[in-house]
Amino acid sequence: MFVELIATVFAGIACAGLALLLNIVTGRRLPKWIMPVAAGAGMIGMTISNEYTWFDRTAARLPEGVEIAMTVNEQSWLRPWTQVWPYTKRFAAVDTGTARRNENLPDQRLVDLYFFGRWSPVNQAPMVFDCAAGRSALLIDGADFADDGTVINADWQSMPAEDPILKKVCET
Repeated sequence: MFVELIATVFAGIACAGLALLLNIVTGRRLPKWIMPVAAGAGMIGMTISNEYTWFDRTAARLPEGVEIAMTVNEQSWLRPWTQVWPYTKRFAAVDTGTARRNENLPDQRLVDLYFFGRWSPVNQAPMVFDCAAGRSALLIDGADFADDGTVINADWQSMPAEDPILKKVCET
């Protein structure tokens, strides 16, 4: 976040410098307000650019075996350009490289999910998915495993068959 702030400030300085250079080239015929307007436009442009490129930059840095399962696009009336071109604000990724199966329960998968947000820290959640029944359970609060590998005390939640996270987990 700090690097983006510095980049935004430097974009404003660069655009103000270009406006100053253009004013000198035109014999100082441009109005005096052109430099602050150019600086502001440069900073807004850099901010918009950072918003739209965040997802691609973050997805490119994911380690091998971590695959994007779902994205959430954002539209806001406070940012009118997002009505035409929404941007990705959040996404969920599945760590398929460390997904585990139990031979006794071939339809269940134990995976780590990662939740990424534009201005929030990355959250990790271990989850078990039952591909045959179309349900999932978060393995954080009180869930335990029996001797045969079945999950006990889990709060199972049903999921629609077309859920992108369920599809990604069950295809691994």
